[in-house]
Amino acid sequence: MSFTMKYEIIPKYLTCGTKRRSGIKIPSVKFLVAHDTGNPNSSALGNINYYENSKNDESASAHIFLDDKAIYECIPALTGTPEKAWHVLYNKTKDNELFGCNANDAAIGVEYCYGSKINSGEAYKRYVWVLAYTCYKFGLDPGKHITGHFILDPERKTDPKSGLAASGRTFEQLIKDVVNEYKTCSNSATLSPSQSIPSSSSPITIKAIFTSDNSIIEGILKDGSSHIPVSSLKEKLGDVVTWDNVNKELKVNNIVVDAYLKDGVNYISASGLTKLGHKITWDNANKKLYISK
Repeated sequence: MSFTMKYEIIPKYLTCGTKRRSGIKIPSVKFLVAHDTGNPNSSALGNINYYENSKNDESASAHIFLDDKAIYECIPALTGTPEKAWHVLYNKTKDNELFGCNANDAAIGVEYCYGSKINSGEAYKRYVWVLAYTCYKFGLDPGKHITGHFILDPERKTDPKSGLAASGRTFEQLIKDVVNEYKTCSNSATLSPSQSIPSSSSPITIKAIFTSDNSIIEGILKDGSSHIPVSSLKEKLGDVVTWDNVNKELKVNNIVVDAYLKDGVNYISASGLTKLGHKITWDNANKKLYISK
């Protein structure tokens, strides 16, 4: 079973080993927590930049931010091995009552951006889709495994109810829409909570543009992330690409990278490019990836 990849999930990782991003892995994703930023008219990228600029100020974070323009991931969840984020207080007990674990240890946190300067229809569509896709990715039932921050911490929090209410929507409607989106995008009428779901989907062809000389190569969009041929890194950016035959590892500039093999060609993901220090910009409307050193 595959999932329709309507949007790019852009990795914009926070610095690892800081208060905002510890780098500690999530052993198993058990549920999702729906949030809103609580800061009307702040953008997804603006929130992430704030986190990065205050990376050692406090242990507060979330995995994904989205607005009417894009979906960004600042702590690995969908574009890399899932890590813990600090999005629900540990002294709250409702997460343990509902799911048998602490949200920070086992849940993906998704932040919804809203406000009069944000197109609520476009932002909401991305919110619904990414929640549905995250459920698909981790084999979760969207009708049972999504909760709201206001449910886990009712004394202090109202999100995402407040953000949704700004455009006349409710949390109950959000869950219904995510369930329907899941069914539509996965062509699935029902979902067993114990069902093991593959995280692959048919690749979509995209254009990758190297800003140094405006040269264009073909890449692919797979599992919510752009991929380009590893060989192009050597040709266009001067990277050193090697194969470690002993350990069966592909390395770029002596850094081990994950690659996707298609028709005899190794492809590296956008998250892999950022790991190498390259800068990427995604044009969702035209399905183009801009790459610079």
